[in-house]
Amino acid sequence: MDMEEMRSLTTAQLHEELENTHRELFNLRFRAVTRQLANTSEVGKARKTIARIKTVLRQRQLTETYAAEETA
Repeated sequence: MDMEEMRSLTTAQLHEELENTHRELFNLRFRAVTRQLANTSEVGKARKTIARIKTVLRQRQLTETYAAEETA
């Protein structure tokens, strides 16, 4: 999922996607430790996806904060 797709999701959908990606990362780490993971780069991809989702959520939070300050 790229940044444009993430920005088009609602905040609730982003939180859900974040939770799913955290679960996926946990499973990938577990599989890596037990030597069942063939492609170890998937762990890094999951971590980057989590970072991207958190970035979009933080941008929305800052936008809302600045909008509230301007109206006050």
